[in-house]
Amino acid sequence: MMFGKKSLGQNFLIDKNIIKKIVNLVKIKDKDIIEIGPGYGALTDEILKKKPKQVNIIEKDISLYKELKTKYSNFQNLKIYNNDILDFDLEKIVKKNTIIFGNLPYNISSQILVKILRFKKWPPNFKNLIFMFQKELGEKILGKYLSRNYGRLSILSSFRLKLVDKFLVSQNCFSPRPKVVSMVILFKPKQNRLYKIKNLLSLEKVTNILFSKKRKMINKSLKKILKKVK
Repeated sequence: MMFGKKSLGQNFLIDKNIIKKIVNLVKIKDKDIIEIGPGYGALTDEILKKKPKQVNIIEKDISLYKELKTKYSNFQNLKIYNNDILDFDLEKIVKKNTIIFGNLPYNISSQILVKILRFKKWPPNFKNLIFMFQKELGEKILGKYLSRNYGRLSILSSFRLKLVDKFLVSQNCFSPRPKVVSMVILFKPKQNRLYKIKNLLSLEKVTNILFSKKRKMINKSLKKILKKVK
């Protein structure tokens, strides 16, 4: 049994069939790969079998980082960063057609997604984004207009990302076993040609104001946004 640190939201994926299913969502051979939160390297092992060009993995936990350094010491095409992903300049290491994987810690998964949505260059260099979220959060990210899950996160996500595939993952596929079902989502970045927003932070600000109040307060919210505009 693997012991995860609650403070880091660690739940390690151990089901080999699910690991293979995630990796087989995309073609990895000769591609640049980034993996966020590799843990003990279960997903990394499967990625390396597919003969990628280069693999960059980012692990915050210093003890896991040391284990990974030893485990992959013979792989010339693998680089390990001991960094907190929220402070790390991820965009800097993303090359053309990179594939990004992440079995994300539940406690910061939405922050990691928003960090990627805020990339300065858009369309970005990455080709595919494959993230695992808590099912409830996954549904909010994919929430359709007028559904109960529709909100600021689904607006930001759908503005910059296109859903390609998704599937659920049982609690039994992890160690330690989480209390919730997970969801794997495969995204592709998209160029929104219908309308342009110069700064994504503006969209974040507007949606944050509109969705932080009850519907009956919409007029006050709009006045707050437009107070400086004639």
